[in-house]
Amino acid sequence: MSPEAPSAPPASDPVAPASVDLSVTLGRLRLPNPVLVASGTFGYARELASLVDVSRLGGILPKTVTATPRQGNAPWRTVETTGGMLNAIGLDNDGVDAFIECHLPYLASVGAPIIVSVAGKARDEFVELVRKFDVVDSSLRPAAIELNVSCPNVSGGVDFGSDPALCEAVVRECVAATDLPIIAKLTPNVTSIATMARAAEAGGADALSLINTVLGMAVDWRKRKPLLANTVGGLSGPAIKPIALRCVWQASQAVKTPIIGVGGIANINDVMEFLVTGASAVQLGTVNFYRPQASIEVLEALPAALGELGATSVSEVVGTLCLKI
Repeated sequence: MSPEAPSAPPASDPVAPASVDLSVTLGRLRLPNPVLVASGTFGYARELASLVDVSRLGGILPKTVTATPRQGNAPWRTVETTGGMLNAIGLDNDGVDAFIECHLPYLASVGAPIIVSVAGKARDEFVELVRKFDVVDSSLRPAAIELNVSCPNVSGGVDFGSDPALCEAVVRECVAATDLPIIAKLTPNVTSIATMARAAEAGGADALSLINTVLGMAVDWRKRKPLLANTVGGLSGPAIKPIALRCVWQASQAVKTPIIGVGGIANINDVMEFLVTGASAVQLGTVNFYRPQASIEVLEALPAALGELGATSVSEVVGTLCLKI
C-alpha cells in the first residue's frame, strides 16, 4: 500500500510578484535573494559572465581554494551517471595567494555577493585561510566564507565534517579569526546529519550548507576497472535531491541556524521544495554545466511561486512543510 501523501496547506490568495521581498538573512549575512551558485560549478564567474547576468545572483561561490596550489586527482576525474555526475577533481586550484591576486579583484567587481569557499588539511590551515580574507583590502573583502569541511575527493577531506568535535572546533576557531560570516558546508556521508549540524551550530556558524556530494563510484565491467582514477567520487545532480531534502529536513529540526539547500536543484519547483522543507536559501550546482541560465530562470520565477502561497517574502515559506500526523 502506498503511503498517504502529506496534507496540502490551505490555499492562499496569490500575491503580485512585484510586492514580494526576495532578500534573505543568514545569521550576519544578508543577501538580495536566495538564489546562489555552488562552489566548483561556476568557475570564477568570469567563465559564465557572457551567458548569465551574474550581478543578479544572490551569491556566487567560486571554486574552493586551499593554502597551497593543488593539481587535483589524475583523470578520469568526472563521469556522467544516470541523473547525475560523479566527480573526483580533488580541489584543483592555484592556492589562496593566486586566488586573491588573480581572481578576487574580478569577483569583487561583478556586483553580486561573493562567498569564498576554503578547505584546509588541519584546523590551523582553515584559520590561516580565513585570516587571509580578513586582511585583504576592504574593496576585495568577500561577503562571507564557506568552510568546505566535506569534500570526499581528497585525503582527510571529510574528517572535519564527520567528527562532531572536530567540526565544532574548526568552526569555532574560524569564527574567532574573522568578523566575516562563516558558513559550514556539511557532508551527507555521515550517520547523523543532525549531529553534525548541532556541532557546527555550537561552533557559531552563521549558516549551514547542506549538502556536499554523495560518495559513489562507477565501473567498466568489461575492463573490470573503476571509471574514476580515484576509484570513488562525489555524486551530484538531480539524483541526489531526495537525499539533500532529507538532510535539510533533519537538520532544520535539530538547529536554529539558517540552512542553505544544495543538491540536485535545477528549477523553480526544486527551489520551492527546499524552502518549505527548511532551507532559507539555495545553491544551484551541477545544472550550471548543462543549463547555465538556470539560476536566472529560477530567480525570475521565484516571486510568482511565492505569490502562489500568498507569501510576500521568502522567510514566510521557510520550514512550512505540513506533515500529516
